[in-house]
Amino acid sequence: MREITAARKIPRHLQKYVVDQQYEKYTPIDQAVWRYVMRQNHHFMKESAHPAYTGGLRSSGIAIEKIPNVNEMNEALAPFGWGAANIDGFIPGVVFFDFQAHGILPIASDIRKLENIQYTPAPDIIHEAAGHAPILGEEKFSEYVKLFGKIGSKALATKEEHELFEAIRTYSNLLESGYATKAELEEAKATFEEKQKAVTELSEAEQISRLYWWTVEYGLIGTVHNPKIYGAGLLSSVAEGRNSLSQNVVKHSFDLQHVIETSFDITKPQPQLFVCESFDQLIEAVKEFASTMALNVGGTESLEKALRSNHTATFEYSSGLQLTGTLSTIIKDVNGEAIYMKTEGPSALAFENIELKGHGKKTHHDGFGSPIGKLKNIDTPVEDLTNGELHTLGIEIGEQCSLHFDSGVQVSGIPNKIIRKNGKLILISFTNCKVLLNEETLFHPNWGTFDMAVGKSITSVFAGAADSEQFFSDLEEVKQKPLVIKELTPLEQLYGKVRNLRDNEDNLNSLQDELLEVIEILSNEYQQDWLLRIEIIELLIKQNLLPEKQEMLKNELEEIKHIHEEFPILIQRGLVLAKY
Repeated sequence: MREITAARKIPRHLQKYVVDQQYEKYTPIDQAVWRYVMRQNHHFMKESAHPAYTGGLRSSGIAIEKIPNVNEMNEALAPFGWGAANIDGFIPGVVFFDFQAHGILPIASDIRKLENIQYTPAPDIIHEAAGHAPILGEEKFSEYVKLFGKIGSKALATKEEHELFEAIRTYSNLLESGYATKAELEEAKATFEEKQKAVTELSEAEQISRLYWWTVEYGLIGTVHNPKIYGAGLLSSVAEGRNSLSQNVVKHSFDLQHVIETSFDITKPQPQLFVCESFDQLIEAVKEFASTMALNVGGTESLEKALRSNHTATFEYSSGLQLTGTLSTIIKDVNGEAIYMKTEGPSALAFENIELKGHGKKTHHDGFGSPIGKLKNIDTPVEDLTNGELHTLGIEIGEQCSLHFDSGVQVSGIPNKIIRKNGKLILISFTNCKVLLNEETLFHPNWGTFDMAVGKSITSVFAGAADSEQFFSDLEEVKQKPLVIKELTPLEQLYGKVRNLRDNEDNLNSLQDELLEVIEILSNEYQQDWLLRIEIIELLIKQNLLPEKQEMLKNELEEIKHIHEEFPILIQRGLVLAKY
């Protein structure tokens, strides 16, 4: 059944990424860009998109005539078990998926510039709102996106991929800003290409990002010969949405392995797309992929993935104890299996995703280290030992003892605290403790209390923290961009005037006179602007006014077509819809 809920509450650890939309910042040209894209896409998509698209626009709080208010979207999405939050542009993939796992659609508030009206690689409100939101009303797709969020937020990336993400964010933002110099763009592009070349490993984070890209962002549904659009990147792009169904784009039947082996470039149109049979097929695919992730595999190979990531990850022992931190060292036995692991920097311990009292980052601010495995000559894993068995082994509070592991690790000290959860022994704290492996000292009594994690194996490794609310509670918030209301340029004022006239068309004489004034200024001073001319033609056609001025504006548009290679198709499509 459909989940009915109030507007979504944003978890504390995600609130730091949320900013105010600052609706007042949108100019009349911004509104015109939104309106043009939405009119074009709605006209095309009502026949070409998944059936949920058209109704989904209305039900998700999105209007064709004006940029949506994210707070209103948050309320509108509540009946579908979703909410919306305004975020500042690019956010890390793990964070983006985490929002979706909590049923929150993160929406970048910026809108593409007129010169990028067909497509922008930077996140913008057309893509985030009009692309992602409408299909969320489809129950199976909604289930897929939330499930994907829960799994995707735990995928491990490599250090090089984290660096590539930052380079992509910088380059894309510069492309969209409109203020970057040629030198700045060239430098950012060079950095992006350098970081891209440094990525040589196909991590699980990259694989799952490809699955997301070819489904949620650029997915088709149906059959290869008769597909419908559901991907946000296609639903929000004037150019790619139309091109996606043409013979110019190769269509493949959805296949998980094929998808995760196919890379993508966010700065270019996609040369191929994948067509799924149903959203149930996608749900099964993401579950199948999850079974291969460190999240569900565990063991030494998963620890190695976390080591290469060099970012915050969580390591779950067979006892259920969870360690969160940045893995710095794995000590292995002669068979290559992990027998001891260490994190560096702030670390924390948790059980069932709730931080253990007294074992947060303040306690383990310099890292955490502990053995993995069973005790020598003891078949029963340490986590399953009863209090009686501990007593037999000499492990008692306040009594000196030594634990010898199969691996050769030796822990000698005085237990001062033993923690059990759900019948499992998960942690033994020692004072005056020394930890040795052969002649190497892994922990010295002078270093304080040694908290020994208990577990014969590592059963799960995943990106992020076990208890995100606690672990990330002290991170700096995303800085809100200052609201700068600039004085409208003369051209922006003209756009605003036409917008107001469209909203108040009752007095035809006044409408005609004011449009004549706008047309004269536009013709004399703004010979290269195509969009405002189309908006004026639309008004004149609708009210059957000034046929000679309509022809004059159309003739001007014919001249403007020669200015840029994209203008002919943009103008042609705009004129087609001007009649509706």
